[in-house]
Amino acid sequence: MPEPTQISFSHKEVVAALIKEQGIREGIWSLYVKFGIRAMNIGGSDDDLQPSAIVPVLTIGLQRADKMNNLSVDASTVNPAPTGPKQIGAGKSKGAKKR
Repeated sequence: MPEPTQISFSHKEVVAALIKEQGIREGIWSLYVKFGIRAMNIGGSDDDLQPSAIVPVLTIGLQRADKMNNLSVDASTVNPAPTGPKQIGAGKSKGAKKR
């Protein structure tokens, strides 16, 4: 079977991966994309120029959101805090035993 040459991700998958990468454990986070815009004349020759816009993606990131939507993810769901072994005894003394 040939190796894939292209792998696609949904917006939510991208947000979840970025949340995990940043170690975010709480809050609703949404995809953030910052675009730039440039204008220039483009054509096949100097006699066939057309005013054109070029829109590069400058930044991809996360931003906090107030509510869930198709671009957002709840960090506590996709990157929950780890639960360690429970300690027997009071506090975190050196004498506490792991269960």
